[in-house]
Amino acid sequence: MITLLIQDTTQAIQDTANAVNQALTQPAPEELHFIDLLFKGGWVMIPLAFLAFLALVIFVERYLTIKKATKDESNLMGQIRSYIHSGNLDGAMSLLKNNNSPLSRMLQKGLKRIGRPIKDIEGAIENVGKLEVSKLEKNISILGIVAGIAPMLGFVGTIVGVITIFHQVSIKGAIEIGTISGGLYTKMITSASGLIIGIIAYVLYHILNIMVEKIILKMETDAIDFIDLLEEPSK
Repeated sequence: MITLLIQDTTQAIQDTANAVNQALTQPAPEELHFIDLLFKGGWVMIPLAFLAFLALVIFVERYLTIKKATKDESNLMGQIRSYIHSGNLDGAMSLLKNNNSPLSRMLQKGLKRIGRPIKDIEGAIENVGKLEVSKLEKNISILGIVAGIAPMLGFVGTIVGVITIFHQVSIKGAIEIGTISGGLYTKMITSASGLIIGIIAYVLYHILNIMVEKIILKMETDAIDFIDLLEEPSK
């Protein structure tokens, strides 16, 4: 009895040792790295990378341009008012030229039209304002296009990958779970990448639009104040 117990215990210890040795000798599972996943996405990742780079470049360039146009001009209208009341139009024009902003260029056109009917001055200011806004909005629409194209392009990459997988299955004549699952998870990378790029581009697009809308509101408000200023002597 004791002999059998010792043999069972010895066998159990040996089985445990064998299991531990087998676990230690087995290769560690392959780790998934973000960069490796991107490369496994296939050729679709190339246009997706281009769209991501394009969106980033446009956002940075437009952000810096719009930010430059939003500099503090709280004292500008007060200085223009004092120049006009004193009849120093040359001083007002020089101040606006040195300011070099969308608002100042818009008011310069109005100053050049002083002496003409108010409607003509309003029309000139409005036209310059539209031109300045179009300059600020340049290329922003491309971000909206990227936001729409990137997810669809990523989905196309996944569909192409799935078609390729099932084509290989039809050639082999057998369904292997490893082949299907391994191929699917790599092809789904394109859809995930496209969605991420699209979401980021969508957010950046609206950030720039909000910034432009604030400038437009400021320009419209100051344009109204400028017209009121020109009408003051005639009241």
